[in-house]
Amino acid sequence: MTSNQVTRRDFSVRLLSIFPLLGFAARASGQSAQSEANNGVSHNNEAIHHEIIFKASRQRVYQAITDPKQFHQVVQLSAEGKAMSAKVPTEISHEAGGAFALFGGHILGRTVEMVLNQRLVQAWRVANWAPGVYSIVKFELSEQGPSTKLVFDHTGFPQGLGEHLSDGWQEHYWEPLQKFLS
Repeated sequence: MTSNQVTRRDFSVRLLSIFPLLGFAARASGQSAQSEANNGVSHNNEAIHHEIIFKASRQRVYQAITDPKQFHQVVQLSAEGKAMSAKVPTEISHEAGGAFALFGGHILGRTVEMVLNQRLVQAWRVANWAPGVYSIVKFELSEQGPSTKLVFDHTGFPQGLGEHLSDGWQEHYWEPLQKFLS
C-alpha cells in the first residue's frame, strides 16, 4: 500500500471526525438528546429582521424614535397605543445607559448605545416578561437618497414570541412612524 492510498478504516475515522462540524456528533456517538441539551448551546432561537424605507432624513427618523415627545406622537397614531399610553407619557433618556418606558409602561428597557442619526441599541422587554428577561433591539439608519433605510434586528426574546413581536413592530412602530414622518 502506498502512502497516498486511504484504507476503509482511515476513511471512516476521517468521516466521523467531521460529524461535530455537521451537528451530528451527539447522534453519531450515541449520546441522548438530554446530554445534547446540557452543552448549553441553543440552536433554535428566533430573531426578527425588518428593513423599512421612510420618506424622511436620517436625523428626522432618529429623532422620532429617540425623542420622548415625538415618539409619544407616534404612539398616538397606533390604535392600541392610544389606549396603552393615554395617561402615561413616553419616557426616553437622551443618553446611553438611560431608561425608557413606552406605550404606557408596557415596553421597558435601557439604551445600550446611541450613535447620533445612525444607530440605537436597546435592552428591551415587555413588562409582563419574567423578571430579568431582556432582549436586544438594534435600529441602524442609512441614507437612501432623500429617504432613510432603517435596518432593524430583534434578538434574545423568549421562545415562541417571534410572530407576535414581529406583528407588533409592524403595527405599533413602522406603520405609525410612516404616518408621523409623512
